[in-house]
Amino acid sequence: MVTLHVSATHAPIAGTSPEAPRARLGFSAKAKGYLALTKPRVVELLLVTTLPTMFFAQGYSGRGGLPGVWLMVATMVGGALAAGASGAFNCYIDRDIDKVMHRTSKRPLVTGVITPREALVFSWILTVLAVGLLWSINPLTGVLGIGAIFLYVVVYSLVLKRRTTQNIVWGGAAGCMPVLIAWSAVTDTVQWPAVILFMIIFLWTPPHYWPLSMRYSDDYNAVNVPMLGAVAGSRTVAVQVVLYTWAMVACSLLMVPLGGAGIVYTVVTVAAGAWFLVEAHTLYNNSKKDLVTKKNAMKVFHASITYLTLVFLSLAVDPFVGRALMG
Repeated sequence: MVTLHVSATHAPIAGTSPEAPRARLGFSAKAKGYLALTKPRVVELLLVTTLPTMFFAQGYSGRGGLPGVWLMVATMVGGALAAGASGAFNCYIDRDIDKVMHRTSKRPLVTGVITPREALVFSWILTVLAVGLLWSINPLTGVLGIGAIFLYVVVYSLVLKRRTTQNIVWGGAAGCMPVLIAWSAVTDTVQWPAVILFMIIFLWTPPHYWPLSMRYSDDYNAVNVPMLGAVAGSRTVAVQVVLYTWAMVACSLLMVPLGGAGIVYTVVTVAAGAWFLVEAHTLYNNSKKDLVTKKNAMKVFHASITYLTLVFLSLAVDPFVGRALMG
């Protein structure tokens, strides 16, 4: 691990600084700091995959209708707490490099709004609450919640992130766990459609994150974190983005023969997949001409979010519309 020597050049949150007495911080500032530790935008993205999976699992199980309100609330809240705990642990682990990276320089452990000890205690509290709530649904869901936190905190943050360009590939498996959690919450088991959904997100993660790392390559290089988009040439990255995108689209279509998905899912997934493939190939074509810019890379990043949202929205609607149309 590289020892980082950082000067105190980052602007603190209004009214505070890393050296400011803790007593000056009001409830609002502390609350916002704790919320920021959970990485709310990441939590939102994970929850986008949870509820649609529950809807689809309910239909797949032959019960029809919607899962129970308590079950949906418990799964969503438990999943959010697990993701928040993972994010908070990550902020604690990465607080040294967050000081250097411009993208993370306003995080609460950098500005001093939250102390390392407070962040660690908060992370463990969220973990206990998350596992307890998910376990109350059924033990399998609780175990999968533990697995999700372990993958992100230990496998990705502690082991892989600073050691290998494949960090986001294998560490990204943590972001796939919500679909398994959602499926097990409804069915008390993990079936093939859940595995396919897991693999869709697994294959989606590199085309989603590597363009972002291209955008922030200077940040990652400054702290010696070997994100592929930061350390490899744009053409190498673009080739990988294209390959993973093709694999992801092919995997998404397995939900039709193996998962019983209907016409809504099929049409939306084919259309969204074709569109995202165009974006990936455009990045590759630009890379061959040395025309890749940070704007090009971020266009693929944002497209990946839209793609995943469309696929899972169609998954949520499909049991109510798609199967009825197909008789």
